[in-house]
Amino acid sequence: MAQSDTLIQASDRDGEALAPKQAHLIRSAYKVMGEKGLSHLSLQDVADEAGVSKAILPYYFESKENLILLTMRWVLARVAGRIREAIEEVDTAEEKVAAMVDAIFVGPESNRRFYLVFFDFLGYAARNERFADVAATFHEICNGLYAEVIRLGQEEGFFHAVDAREGATVVRALVDGLFTQWIQSQDWEKGHAECREVCKRSILTYLTAGK
Repeated sequence: MAQSDTLIQASDRDGEALAPKQAHLIRSAYKVMGEKGLSHLSLQDVADEAGVSKAILPYYFESKENLILLTMRWVLARVAGRIREAIEEVDTAEEKVAAMVDAIFVGPESNRRFYLVFFDFLGYAARNERFADVAATFHEICNGLYAEVIRLGQEEGFFHAVDAREGATVVRALVDGLFTQWIQSQDWEKGHAECREVCKRSILTYLTAGK
């Protein structure tokens, strides 16, 4: 079983698939997180967004912390799954890098919401072990996918000889670093496509250096 599948299962309650109502509440929570931030998230806000009574939320999630954790597991599992699907659809390492970056840079509004929430979540993860475990699992999955692509490129003779795990860490740093700069730009919508292409070139430049 792929690690992304494990993360998806971890977002289920008591090992069961998300019920339609629970999935709807999680999507609503994610939208509110993007608009108000995790610290200002309230169960009432989520209930209003979902069009339900606030009283139903404790039944599905028990607490605000559980709601945030399950929402982030759901979101991060979707991102990891999308990356894996993208790299499996092409053959060469160079194509996989392009497909991988395209899968990450899905669109200005989607990426802005994700990184606003994700950066906020990392602050919680630095102080809370339950949150830290979710963040660490996501990073491990992404690094594993990046390492797969790096090893393939080395087998093809296209990428230089670098430890694949170390290289994956650098690739993730490039992705997150560029997003950190992009999200602070006042012209973030127009700059999205340029940032995506810079990311592709930067990754390939790093992985082919000296070849």
